[in-house]
Amino acid sequence: MSTDAVAPSRGDRPLTTKEMLASVPGLGRWRRRVFAATWIAYASYYFVREAPSVAKLGILDDPSVNHVLTSHALGVMDAIYLAAYAAGQFLWGAVADRVGPRVMVIGGMLTSIAAACVMGLSSTALVFGAAMLILGLGQSTGWAPLCKNVSSFFTVKERGRVLGLWSTNYAFGGLASVPFLGWVAYSVFDSWHAALFTGALVMAVVLLVFVVLQRNSPEAVGLPGIADAEAGRTAPAGDAPAVTAGRGAAPPKKGVRETLGDPMVRVLGAAYFLLKPARYAILLWGPVLVSERLPQVDKVSATAIPIAFGVTGCLAPSLIGWLSDKRFGSRRVPPAVLSLVALTIVLLLFMPLTATHSVTLMMLLLGAMGLTVYAADSMISCTAAVDFGTSDRAGTAAGVVNGCGSVGAILGGLLPGFVSGTALFYGFAGAALLAAVILLPRWNQVARTA
Repeated sequence: MSTDAVAPSRGDRPLTTKEMLASVPGLGRWRRRVFAATWIAYASYYFVREAPSVAKLGILDDPSVNHVLTSHALGVMDAIYLAAYAAGQFLWGAVADRVGPRVMVIGGMLTSIAAACVMGLSSTALVFGAAMLILGLGQSTGWAPLCKNVSSFFTVKERGRVLGLWSTNYAFGGLASVPFLGWVAYSVFDSWHAALFTGALVMAVVLLVFVVLQRNSPEAVGLPGIADAEAGRTAPAGDAPAVTAGRGAAPPKKGVRETLGDPMVRVLGAAYFLLKPARYAILLWGPVLVSERLPQVDKVSATAIPIAFGVTGCLAPSLIGWLSDKRFGSRRVPPAVLSLVALTIVLLLFMPLTATHSVTLMMLLLGAMGLTVYAADSMISCTAAVDFGTSDRAGTAAGVVNGCGSVGAILGGLLPGFVSGTALFYGFAGAALLAAVILLPRWNQVARTA
């Protein structure tokens, strides 16, 4: 329980927020430790998430399974995965507000590892599809709980930059996982099964690191909550609860219902629903799309070329977070709208320019797409969702917004298996532009509290 104290000062002036936080013994160390643990944890999710995408290249060329695991069947399985992922997002964020991120993330990582191993051992459509459903539920435990986790250690005024930098985890995961898994699967073992086993192994190693380094909140390690630390208040270590959202927290169903009633959360959810199909089409079908547009490249090159999408995607969250804090006064909507407009233009240009079969043009377009899509994505799904959810409902708000996005992502996994060419990318462009229009009236809106 917090106790008020006289605000610390330095000479004849009160301490700034930064100085106040720095004056709390141990807080800086725990902030760095939790930032690192949660960053690497979510990056590892992508080594399992992208494994089926990498395996598709080998599956579609494997005569022993491609008559069963056809492109249409794989598209349906992606939709099954994403439907489970969306359902889990709506639920797990609220559960994390109640039981804490640690339990949710450890359970989700174990589930994801098990599902990937089952897929690696199987060649039947029924087992593969069931494992994809389980994988979706396991993967959906990551984003909302971890957003809540890291935001518990940082103030609203810091979050644009901090969560922007932190959000590079999923861009890095997509960037590093596909070429690495492709190299292991097709250069080292020449087997699509290896992609799935390797993804599971990477996550298993990271899980051990996460268990050692991560804690749920400052209070869980005997420190004052971030709002108390910012205000110069201290909390006795003996009063620190193990989980900040435990006793007295709203039941998960009630938390989701109340959060869905927030107009800003609904707007963010609608915008994210429209944005996410484009990103997931590249994540889940990127190597296949590259192979179709550049028939002269081999499988390893087809998995390596989408690196351009991930490289700029790694830069985008930090850039947009800095712009949000420093140029837009912690307003989250303006940089998101500008990114969506730029993304619309890139999507409209994709098919005409890749008709030249130029590898250079393909990489430039994927790079521009990664920069714009990850900028808008990280701002909507992480920083804005946490800010407008406030500290009490940060996990629930992030879960709801990401759940809405994941419903849209089903289309990103499903449509490339059935629709190709200009119609696909023009559809994504129209959706991105509509997302910008939906957000535009909220241009000047800021979060109410920490």
